[in-house]
Amino acid sequence: MKRILFTLATIMLMAAGAAAQTRLPAVTLKTIDGQTVSTDTLSNNGRPLVISFFATWCKPCNRELTTISEVYDEWQEETGVRLVAVSIDQAQNINKVKPLVDNHGWPYDVLLDPNSDLKRALGIQTIPFVLLLDGQGNIVYRHNGYADGAEEELYEQIRKLSIKD
Repeated sequence: MKRILFTLATIMLMAAGAAAQTRLPAVTLKTIDGQTVSTDTLSNNGRPLVISFFATWCKPCNRELTTISEVYDEWQEETGVRLVAVSIDQAQNINKVKPLVDNHGWPYDVLLDPNSDLKRALGIQTIPFVLLLDGQGNIVYRHNGYADGAEEELYEQIRKLSIKD
């Protein structure tokens, strides 16, 4: 019984540590063009950075990224924000990511996480999932799921960071 309780306590502490992650872990991913990127080097020159986890088959994810793309130019102009979209499509579906991005005309940098290494390292359970990093690379906001208007809450968080700069 003590062993079971110890094991459960250990698992809970590990899960809490992943959920409380304050910076991006070092995970190697690829761009849709095949270049290698270490996630701990992602930055936006001191400006806010949004990381949005999605999959080609996730309708709410696609709605969120499409809705943001409609106002992304204005967001960038006002706040200097950068958005990086991270696909969690598995290897057999990775070839669907670039056509989806191109079809929607999403202006984002897109990374591929086919083994969900980054998703797992951050303790993310469901998508869509959005992280907001401040100019120093600290995770300051997290949001999962998408409903119409959720992008407005994200934008308010981005603006708060921009005002501090």
